[in-house]
Amino acid sequence: QLRLVESGGGLVQPGGSLRLSCAPSGSSLRNFAIGWFRQAPGKEREGVSCISVDGSFTDYLHSVKGRFTISRDNARNMVYLQMNSLKSEDIADYYCAADWRPTSDFCEITPGRYEFWGRGTQVTVSS
Repeated sequence: QLRLVESGGGLVQPGGSLRLSCAPSGSSLRNFAIGWFRQAPGKEREGVSCISVDGSFTDYLHSVKGRFTISRDNARNMVYLQMNSLKSEDIADYYCAADWRPTSDFCEITPGRYEFWGRGTQVTVSS
C-alpha cells in the first residue's frame, strides 16, 4: 500500500517562495504519475500540477503557470513543487497524490484519477 507524506508548507509573505516535497512510504513512486492538489477553506479541491512517470510531461493550473514548477527525482523517490511569487489566493492545504501509470508518459490534474493521497501540508501567505 502506497502512503504519501507531504512536507514543506508554512507561512510565507506575499511574493515569497516555498518548496513542497512528496515522499512515499511503503512503496516506490516509480510507475506513478504524481499530482499536486490544493483545497482552500470553503472551496473544492483543485488540481495544481502533475508530472508523468518519467518526468517528460507536466501540466499546471492556469493560475500557477510561470510561478510553480513540479519536478521529480526518481533516484531519490521524491516529487517536489517549487512555488514562487506566492499570493494570498494560493492559501490552501496542499496534497500530493499518485496515479498508477506504468506505461504512460502523460498525467492529468483531475483528482478522480488519483488512487493514493497524502494528508496534506498547509500553505499560508500573509504579511
